[in-house]
Amino acid sequence: MDFLIPPRTVTLEQGRFTFPDGATIASIHAQDRLPGLQLIDALRPLPFASRWSTSTADATVVFNRKLAITHPQAYVLIITPERIEIASSTAVGAYYATQTLRDLIAMHGRSLPCVVIRDEPDLVRRGFYLDCSRGKVPTVETVRQLVERLARWKINELQLYVENVFTFARHPAIGVGYSPFTPEDICAIEEHCRLHHVSFVPSLTSLGHFEKILMLPGYEDLGELPGFRDLPGGTTLNPLDPRSIALVAEMYADFLPLFSATDFNACGDEPWELGQGRSRTRAQETGLGRVYLDFVLKLRDLSVAHGKRMNLWGDIVLKHPEIIGSLPPELVLLNWEYTPGGERVLRTGEFVDAGLPLVCCPGTHGWQSHGTRLRTSMRNIHEFAGVAVESGAEGLLNTDWGDGGHRNTLGVSLHGAAYGAACSWNLSGVAGPESDEFVRRFAAHTYGDRGPRVARVIEAIGDDDYGYWAYHALLERLSGEGTFGEAFSKARPMIDGVTLDDATLWAKIESADAIAAEQSWRSTPSDSDDRSDFEALALEEYSLANLMNRAAARRVLLARAVRSGAKPAADDVAQHREELLEVRARLAQLWRARSRPSRLADSLAGIDQAIREIDDAH
Repeated sequence: MDFLIPPRTVTLEQGRFTFPDGATIASIHAQDRLPGLQLIDALRPLPFASRWSTSTADATVVFNRKLAITHPQAYVLIITPERIEIASSTAVGAYYATQTLRDLIAMHGRSLPCVVIRDEPDLVRRGFYLDCSRGKVPTVETVRQLVERLARWKINELQLYVENVFTFARHPAIGVGYSPFTPEDICAIEEHCRLHHVSFVPSLTSLGHFEKILMLPGYEDLGELPGFRDLPGGTTLNPLDPRSIALVAEMYADFLPLFSATDFNACGDEPWELGQGRSRTRAQETGLGRVYLDFVLKLRDLSVAHGKRMNLWGDIVLKHPEIIGSLPPELVLLNWEYTPGGERVLRTGEFVDAGLPLVCCPGTHGWQSHGTRLRTSMRNIHEFAGVAVESGAEGLLNTDWGDGGHRNTLGVSLHGAAYGAACSWNLSGVAGPESDEFVRRFAAHTYGDRGPRVARVIEAIGDDDYGYWAYHALLERLSGEGTFGEAFSKARPMIDGVTLDDATLWAKIESADAIAAEQSWRSTPSDSDDRSDFEALALEEYSLANLMNRAAARRVLLARAVRSGAKPAADDVAQHREELLEVRARLAQLWRARSRPSRLADSLAGIDQAIREIDDAH
């Protein structure tokens, strides 16, 4: 059976079960009503009526609680010729059983094979981490829709990365111009997560990545090294200034009480200039690791005061392993690494040996990419999930960043999110990262009959050949004299480092042309197709990714001509200009379909600058 999230054991029995007319889905437990209604919705395309009931007598599908099922997320799904039973000890297990039953209905329709499915997850925490601080803030409705998809894949944790995108009552200047979340937004997301058994874990930068706050008037002098990277306050708080921890305390006081989750991600990663500025003398006296540890302990005390168990990105701890033994024993280390076989993957055992709670953190590789680096992402996720299972980690937190202006789209990252969900639920049942099987299953489960065509598109636009260069080349000057983009969306120069030869780039353009010409994979869904606007938008985002990849490949070819002293063909220049205009229009449209304005203008300004360069030169 082609499950997207494979159950642990599936035992086929004799016979088949057929839903009768007037099928009843029943439970005496109020929390089962939502999954019950999900089943009714899954049955709606079939030619019979079904209904919800609180009376289990003679019910077609019945939810039962069985305390003998000890894992709180486990379930047993039993399909006999007479009826379907969902057994679990908790509402969470019942919800997950329902998702598996929905898959069976999607695969088999009205007549299901008799089967006994016994299932529970490899990892207790299975999370998705969405960057909301690099210029793109999703609407509450987008997050709600995302939560439903994540829960459908049995993901049970969501974190939204917040640097400055929250309206802090005590610091109203923070977030102005970034379309920040309000307390009401957070509460609305929290409630929707609760309904779908997703823990909404707060994530707030607390030391590094503070540049958007430190650049504000009145905050610059809190920086460790003002002027670092030409930023007014640099990127990192001065850990020795008592006003720094006071600021963080006030931010926590506004933010953390909105969340019911026990865990809290205080981040703490990449304080680039720590020990180079105002804390330099202290770092020389006590060691840089000790300076970091002292501030982390203050953050931990604040977290405990709000009833939270602090989580911390593990990169700086691994840079200063001498502090591992001084960390609070309940502190959860989030060990992130996005390179398959990377150093931090290999050093996971240092956290395990110290007895510290651990979550392994791979990524979708959507960031600084139009179509994701598909195979790199799958290798990263599959490998790190294996390390998590072998290490006895609490979970897997799959990250989706938005560095460089966040032109990458949510829809294109859904495949990586689903692969992370499958690997963290039942790794042994998931096809390896070199296989096409998961891509095929994802496309079929998500896009129905269009699945095979969509799978080919996912593979093509996610070709690792596009690396990081395609994202940045789109906004690099043809002349090689700098890059375009405003503020934090400014591109990095990469064209001269592209190793693909001209023939390969032309082949990429031709492949992209063929994808663009084939409309059937992104056409309007038929009445029998249950794709929602969320998935339909994702197909349009794939189309935009294809367009941006094509434009980037052509731009590299044009830049090579310009930088060699040759004159590019007028037709190629004109075609590229039209591509950029189309990228601009479609990026703006799709950005607004899922997200608030935030810093869209910064990315559009970069495209406008690229168009003006062509106009000025030609």
